[in-house]
Amino acid sequence: MQLELLNEQGQATAKVDAPDTVFARDYNEALVHQVVVAFQANARQGTRAQLDRGEVKHSTKKPFRQKGTGRARAGMTSSPLWRGGGRIFPNRPDENFSQKVNKKMYRAGMASILSQLARDGRLAVIDSIGVEAPKTKLLAAKIKAMGLDSVMVIADQIDDNLALASRNLSNVLVVEPRYADPLSLVFFKKVLVTKGAIDKLKEMYA
Repeated sequence: MQLELLNEQGQATAKVDAPDTVFARDYNEALVHQVVVAFQANARQGTRAQLDRGEVKHSTKKPFRQKGTGRARAGMTSSPLWRGGGRIFPNRPDENFSQKVNKKMYRAGMASILSQLARDGRLAVIDSIGVEAPKTKLLAAKIKAMGLDSVMVIADQIDDNLALASRNLSNVLVVEPRYADPLSLVFFKKVLVTKGAIDKLKEMYA
């Protein structure tokens, strides 16, 4: 598989050989969906909480007499059948949303995403990326000069200047290969990979 090598103006100047085991896999839509959904589920904190009938604020007084009203009998207003009452099976903060994905499946899913991005022209290679100072405007100007508005950069090495310059840009994500996640790969319109990161991706997903 050959990928386009972009210069600082975003123009393709040459082709770079990339391993077929990572960038030329068949697209497995069901596997990619499972990997992305599992990643989102594992990121949930599960902090939501609801009240049961014993926890809602209410009076223990019987709302009305037992017989003669024509209404269904009721003992207290905290009943789950009443508006403002407690939930029968309330959500708890310790609820576990995690989904298990085998390592082999995860590697195959990531390789499938990278391969499809390469086929769609959304993935390209750059020699390296960096800024002279930890200034957001320097990196923003460099990304704009390449004609990109939404980009994920997978770099083999990230110095402090690049990390500080990129962390405040909502449309730019700079990560090392080990921190590349399936959701970000799908979300960003363009993915740039440095030459050094290609070898690391091969070690991880081939």
